[in-house]
Amino acid sequence: MTLRIYNTLSRQTEVFEPMEPGRVRMYVCGITVYDLCHIGHARSAVAFDVVLRWLQASGYDVTFVRNITDIEDKIIRRAQEQGISVRELTDRMIVEMYRDFDALGIARPTHDPRATDYVPQMLELIAALQQKGLAYQAENGDVNYAVRLFEDYGKLSGKTLDELRAGERVQVSDAKHDPLDFVLWKAAKSDEPEGARWDSPYGIGRPGWHIECSAMSAALLGNTFDIHGGGADLSFPHHENEIAQSEGANEQPLARLWMHNGFVNVDNEKMSKSLGNFFTIREVLQQFDAETIRFFIVRAHYRSPLNYSDAHLHDARAALKRLYTALDAVPPAPVTLDWTHPAAARFKAAMDEDFGTPEAVAVLFDLASAVNRHRSAEDAGLLRALGGCLGLLQGDPQAFLQAGSALSEDAIEAQIAERAAAKQARDFARADRIRDELRASGIVLKDTARGTSWEVAG
Repeated sequence: MTLRIYNTLSRQTEVFEPMEPGRVRMYVCGITVYDLCHIGHARSAVAFDVVLRWLQASGYDVTFVRNITDIEDKIIRRAQEQGISVRELTDRMIVEMYRDFDALGIARPTHDPRATDYVPQMLELIAALQQKGLAYQAENGDVNYAVRLFEDYGKLSGKTLDELRAGERVQVSDAKHDPLDFVLWKAAKSDEPEGARWDSPYGIGRPGWHIECSAMSAALLGNTFDIHGGGADLSFPHHENEIAQSEGANEQPLARLWMHNGFVNVDNEKMSKSLGNFFTIREVLQQFDAETIRFFIVRAHYRSPLNYSDAHLHDARAALKRLYTALDAVPPAPVTLDWTHPAAARFKAAMDEDFGTPEAVAVLFDLASAVNRHRSAEDAGLLRALGGCLGLLQGDPQAFLQAGSALSEDAIEAQIAERAAAKQARDFARADRIRDELRASGIVLKDTARGTSWEVAG
């Protein structure tokens, strides 16, 4: 079966044909590094890690670029709050980002460019836009993009300019010709620190967010490449603005195919910092092991909303335990993937239809059942090999099963202390919930006159 991918731009699933046979160039928008990564970041990074793995499993040589935004308003504010330089903050947060991503089994990209290393390329792109009449310098010193002069603006979101203006939050400024115009170069403010400003033909300032990705993708992948990806929240305005910048300057398509992963919801409401309902990867790793988190993300289709809850993560761990139990019962034989094998063929058909991970995971469970019935080392080997295409089942089965719980000892003791406080406050319902949550994580509590002890369930 031929790989088919849903293209946000055309709003249909298309047969994927790279520009160069056997080679794929892919750009995915990365993190703004001012704080620890949250589960929304994990969802996008894991989704495109699966895309990368499947493209490679399909025989493609992939050049994968995932940028790092290391200059932006939030970064400047956070550095000032902490009394450190922008570079010191971003260096530290990049280390923390990779600590989380590595734990989740997310492969390093071919290139992970920092925006601040590409300011000259951004200025060249701005100059090209100005020469074509698509950019203007405002009275406040900012250089803005004249959105209404780019005929195709709105083609990714599928909305007219008037609909976008009425329905989306845009930054309004008296210096703009139109409220939808966006900044390409920001004039420096008096209170902004060193390390957040560069000299330019337009005066001292720094790049706008959108121009960063246009410049980095062109520098590393060319003016047109195969796949551009990111979270659904980036479709407008970020990706729409990238198209306007890159295609306005180069007069050729930016990307042939656009992919967007779905939101993470908490209690069916979009997770966001403004609502206070977000969780960092680091926080979740205190309760659940990294492979369980990855499996929780992978078993949902990348374009679907992902509903986060402890209950869903407990269920994911229990499901993953079933797969590892099969591998523990029958040591896997080394296998070379044969896509004509019925199970492998079903797995491939699922993944070739817009990276259908729910159906692919179902194949893994069918294989696990077959392993348990027939005790076939070859089936166990196929289970492990197919799991590897999703970044799963590569660990030692006994180690996974014997861990029992993903909780650290400190986290367990903290929950026991919280339970004791709940009992002291006569909030027995809360105390019972904590006990049940620990039990679901494989931790059994024993209350005695001397206090509460715990052990890992066998």
